Amino acid sequence: MTDCYYCTKPQHKFLIENDYAAGYYDEKPSSPGHFLVFTKRHTPDFFNMTREEQQGVNDLLVKAKELVDKEHQPAAYNMGANCGSAAGQSVRHAHFHLIPRYEGDVENPKGGVRNIMK
Repeated sequence: MTDCYYCTKPQHKFLIENDYAAGYYDEKPSSPGHFLVFTKRHTPDFFNMTREEQQGVNDLLVKAKELVDKEHQPAAYNMGANCGSAAGQSVRHAHFHLIPRYEGDVENPKGGVRNIMK
């Protein structure tokens, strides 16, 4: 798909990859070390991924965490994906955010991702 942000991403930007997925630091990070992992095949979201793609993404999320831990030393992480426009998905290609969290980065982190619905 030629107009897809992830399908047209130059491979030299990839920091990690396998047969099914690739990843790099987000160009508009929510926090230092914000990392993106996405499928190589164009597919709209997690629910349309093959089992192999799911495993490939999972493997890279683990590698991404190791890389971010080494380079940024966060205290914790939020991770997730938006599936569909009503959930906030703006790029219709399966991609996953690994967002490092740091002590004191928000006043009260209790509830984590549950707070997005408030």
